[in-house]
Amino acid sequence: MVEWTDFERTTISSIFASLDYNDVGPKALCRCLIVYPWTQRYFASFGNLYNPEAIKTNPNVVAHGVKVLHGLDRAVKNMDNIKATYAELSVKHSEQLHVDPDNFRLLADCLSITVAAKMGSAFTPAVQAAWQKFLAVVVAALSKQYH
Repeated sequence: MVEWTDFERTTISSIFASLDYNDVGPKALCRCLIVYPWTQRYFASFGNLYNPEAIKTNPNVVAHGVKVLHGLDRAVKNMDNIKATYAELSVKHSEQLHVDPDNFRLLADCLSITVAAKMGSAFTPAVQAAWQKFLAVVVAALSKQYH
């Protein structure tokens, strides 16, 4: 079980309360698909992902980026039981979609960069530490089915 400090809980909740899901989610997913092009293989049904511009303007990528942030919102609301919150999603990504679990970490890194760019100087080392801890717990929960 993960121990959360009051600062960490408040910080994570505050970040999510201020996020524009329609902006941050798509930008993070686009960054992941562009920087790590091998991740595109899981999105073959999304259509044209042949270059950065096509990825950025692809409505399926945009919609999935928003969906990812709403999925993370579930973790924020269930910080004391993230593993159980994502048990079904872990099974789906492992057994049905066959997603390499390292891709969860790659997307988390891209999300961190996107959030840091949005927050600017407010993304202090202490805020980043809380954010990274939260994402590490989420990635571990999503990867649980693989172990």
